[in-house]
Amino acid sequence: MDILFYICAALIGAAIGIAILVAVQRATARSRAKTIIDDANREAEVIMKDKLLEAREQELKIKTEAEKQANQRLSRIQSEESKLKQRQTQLNQQQSENARARNENEQTRQNLEAQMAVVEQRKEELDRLRRTAQDTLSSEEAKEKLIDSLKDEAKTAASAYINDIMDEAKMTANKEAKRIVVQSIQRLATETAIENSVTVFHIDSDEIKGRIIGREGRNIRALEAATGIEIIVDDTPEAIVLSGFDPVRREIARLALHQLVADGRIHPARIEEVVAKVRKQIEEEIVETGKRTAIDLGIHGLHPDLIRMVGKMKYRSSYGQNLLQHSRETANLCAIMASELGLNPKKARRAGLLHDIGKVPDEEPELPHALLGMKLAEKYKEKPEICNAIGAHHDEIEQTSLLAPIVQVCDAISGARPGARREIVEAYIKRLNDLEQLALSYPGVIKTYAIQAGRELRVIVGADKIDDVETEKLSSEIARRIQDEMTYPGQVKITVIRETRSVSFAK
Repeated sequence: MDILFYICAALIGAAIGIAILVAVQRATARSRAKTIIDDANREAEVIMKDKLLEAREQELKIKTEAEKQANQRLSRIQSEESKLKQRQTQLNQQQSENARARNENEQTRQNLEAQMAVVEQRKEELDRLRRTAQDTLSSEEAKEKLIDSLKDEAKTAASAYINDIMDEAKMTANKEAKRIVVQSIQRLATETAIENSVTVFHIDSDEIKGRIIGREGRNIRALEAATGIEIIVDDTPEAIVLSGFDPVRREIARLALHQLVADGRIHPARIEEVVAKVRKQIEEEIVETGKRTAIDLGIHGLHPDLIRMVGKMKYRSSYGQNLLQHSRETANLCAIMASELGLNPKKARRAGLLHDIGKVPDEEPELPHALLGMKLAEKYKEKPEICNAIGAHHDEIEQTSLLAPIVQVCDAISGARPGARREIVEAYIKRLNDLEQLALSYPGVIKTYAIQAGRELRVIVGADKIDDVETEKLSSEIARRIQDEMTYPGQVKITVIRETRSVSFAK
């Protein structure tokens, strides 16, 4: 029994051990299965992510390829559109050219018809002249009459042809010339300078007037003799008037008076010493002004004497316009206009600055200032085209380079702008009267009017006394006489008016 009990117990223990072992194996199998399932899940997720990335890359690649193809199609479409637009433009140009060609052909046809009509008319005239010559005239007389008639017709046709050419040239050139001139004027702005023949010297009190006059007037006489300026000491409070037509001398007198009054020692010996010192200072200032002007304008290599003359322009004026300011303005205008025309602006600026040096020479020969300036420029080795531009800016000599008309035009622009110059009233009125009387001296002229401050002359002629061809000749002849016989700033426009009036009465 005991053995059986032990065997049963052993069997039961073995069964329990087997059961426990089975349970452990099941648990191990479950954990392995779970691990395998988890690994499979993770691998599935990784594979899924990789597939998603591949799908997205493939989608991006497809999208990029589609966009590339779309851009290529768009560029082809745009290229085709540009080609179509270009073809449309070419077609429009061809249409306009065809229309212009048709117009030219029509005009040519009309001209040919007109010429054929003239030829037929001349044939008829020749036949008539032949019949007349056979009846009454000899061959020589007929030839003379024919030649006279042909001469008259040729003159009329030549005048009409010349007018057509001039009108066409004006239409093509006037617009461009106006553009260049207006652009040059707009790009340059200068002050309006007015010079007088007197200078007012201000003093602190009227007691100084007695010291300036001196005992028995010896101080004022010494000052006038040293400076060449008339000194007027009157009842004007705290002012002394320096009168003289030479601005340099007036400036010397003003500075000398200023130093004498500031120093307090006023006697003849001191006056001569101060005037000599001031004259030397003014001479140095003239040279410095010339150098500074040349540097400001970018002009190099000027002769020292020319630099000194440029500096002297500061103390000269023409119709109230400061000569140095006028020369600087003309130089800048010349440079701008030369640049617009494709010429050398440095040469043009140089010629514009030097064009009036004939107004400030050390000696005063009997020559027009343009010719004198040309001789001075030749003397100081300036280039031939610059010398010609200086000498020809008032038409004293023939213009041989393109610089000459540029300097002439810019000089007229600078002098003719509003506010640039002033004239004495009597001289202004006399110039207007001379303009009107010059035009009235021609036969057939009824009335004349000088307008726009003497820059335009209107001439009214009788329609029964002058025809259209003679009207053209009259305007040219009046313009030529004004150029030869009168002095005027800028230019004068001559307009000849011929009108026919027909009057009737209804009763």
